[in-house]
Amino acid sequence: MDRKRDKMKDALYFEIYGNKEKKLVKCNLCPLYCIIADGKVGNCGIRKNVDGKLFSLTYDKFTSVSMDPIEKKPLYHFYPGSEILSLGTLGCNFHCQFCQNFEISQSGFDGSILRDMSSSDAVALAKQYGSIGIAYTYNEPLINYEWLKETTAEAKKYGLKNVLVSNGYINEEPFYNIVENIDAANIDVKSFRDEFYKKYCGGKLAPVLRTVEILVKKKKHVEITNLIIPGLNDSDEEISDLVDWVWSLGEETPLHFSRYFPCYKMTIKATPFPTLEKARKIALKKLKHVYVGNVMELEYNRTYCPHCKEILIERKGYNTEIVGLEVGRCKKCGYKIGTLQI
Repeated sequence: MDRKRDKMKDALYFEIYGNKEKKLVKCNLCPLYCIIADGKVGNCGIRKNVDGKLFSLTYDKFTSVSMDPIEKKPLYHFYPGSEILSLGTLGCNFHCQFCQNFEISQSGFDGSILRDMSSSDAVALAKQYGSIGIAYTYNEPLINYEWLKETTAEAKKYGLKNVLVSNGYINEEPFYNIVENIDAANIDVKSFRDEFYKKYCGGKLAPVLRTVEILVKKKKHVEITNLIIPGLNDSDEEISDLVDWVWSLGEETPLHFSRYFPCYKMTIKATPFPTLEKARKIALKKLKHVYVGNVMELEYNRTYCPHCKEILIERKGYNTEIVGLEVGRCKKCGYKIGTLQI
């Protein structure tokens, strides 16, 4: 047997495609349904066909290991002020032209830059550093499905929280088979237009929305991030459509508008601040908690009481202070924040 195969993990969710002698496989993990030839990898760059079988190249292999503020995910209503062990590896099933982590998400597989990290290692590290749990982040965690599935289950045994920071691009069956072990998620809804996803990301909108709706159905904590790019996804109509959908999930669902800066292959100028203010005003007509990221203005990252407008949580960068809450309620008027976990 090829010794390299010993270092790979048998992948879940694939099938032999067509004539078995051609050794083609079809990956069924995400809606791209890649047809992969022998010796090649799928669109994500890390699921490889070896002799007619599919393997994960990044199982137990990571590029990034760090203790981060939970607000960095960003999650503002899930144990604010806490820190969480954050892990990332290589690859992504999207190829966003504006990717902020393109060095790891869009690079080819390179085993020399990876460090070993088993599920038990990750759990031990989280416990050692007093983390509330493990965040699967930096690159797209769902493509490292086999490790994610095992680690979320292992973390649950020790009372650790599992946090997913994802593009949400996964098929329904595999997602249902891990969602019970997920406690919270920030899903990046990059646009509310299918044309945007096709042109700038290489995917479709509907599966992303379905993933979020499954999380809500399963009563998981969910926050949404939308990176606003001038001229591409910043129209009043599109912002309103996004807000209407977030409202359908629950009016207290936190929505984060994030300021775009030129990155990777996209050279459009940074999002003007008035565009972000406009989006926030539109959203606040229907939603209780709307934030603006990648900006210096403090008021757009505070959590306010939706009823009396008292400051409940003060944020200065990633420094967080709970100032107006008592047992999840506003100290001034008693309003209970339905989505807040502390």
